[in-house]
Amino acid sequence: MEREIEGIVEIGAKAVVERRASATGLLNLSAESAQAIQTKSVKKGDVLEASTIAAIQAVKDTPRIVPHCHPIPLEGCKVQWAWEGNALRCTVHVSAHYKTGIEMEALTGVSAGLLCALDMVKSIEKDENGQYPGTSISDIVVLEKFKGQ
Repeated sequence: MEREIEGIVEIGAKAVVERRASATGLLNLSAESAQAIQTKSVKKGDVLEASTIAAIQAVKDTPRIVPHCHPIPLEGCKVQWAWEGNALRCTVHVSAHYKTGIEMEALTGVSAGLLCALDMVKSIEKDENGQYPGTSISDIVVLEKFKGQ
């Protein structure tokens, strides 16, 4: 039995148009971690600074992380952070002129940004058994996908 599996979708005939995408997600933390991030007293360094770099790197490396994504000549990436109680919200906006959408880049950026932040405070988040019962990454969604004409 032969089976053909499509690798990367053919986009050669598609027009280059303006593309934008935004995604967001939450890192639910303890009050202690939230305060440590806000006062920049985390032992590993400035959490928002490092996590912003992680998000940007992930946006650029999305085709290496998600196999079916095309390498896209990105033109812009903005990372925003906001507090919602003890939850840290990461929002990533990306832009390009290309033949295919860039929502996967935005989602990958959010995911990596939140993972980096969690990694930097995991010593604070661990309970006495080395577990993370109150810590979670949630609500990762595409906020907007724009395709120009």
